[in-house]
Amino acid sequence: MLRLKKEKVDFLISHIWREGYLTLSRKYGKYLPAPPKVGGYEVDAISKFKNKYAIGIFLNENEFDDENFLNKVNSILRFKDFNSQNKVTLFIGVPSKLLLKATILISSLEIEKQKSIKIISLQENYTNN
Repeated sequence: MLRLKKEKVDFLISHIWREGYLTLSRKYGKYLPAPPKVGGYEVDAISKFKNKYAIGIFLNENEFDDENFLNKVNSILRFKDFNSQNKVTLFIGVPSKLLLKATILISSLEIEKQKSIKIISLQENYTNN
């Protein structure tokens, strides 16, 4: 089970790297510390490119059904470093079967927040747990 979670985080981070970000902290890593809670919620990775931050989270089916889903997304998007007013980019990893549901839920947010979110569909072999 831990191996599958680690693979999900690895897959998510590989997409964040493609956008040019360097990982500062991540879950299930050997050499980097686990990320702190952001907005009171656990995240899977925090990355930075110049003065821009990216946060990666993987959401499973139960978390989409949680009524606090939009609160979680809004809280994470409010993350700011101590000296910056830069907005954060949120990478949300979802099982491919939940891609449409994720897109619909995110579309209910303000347009400016929608622009800060990138949904990543994880391959089926990563979504067994």
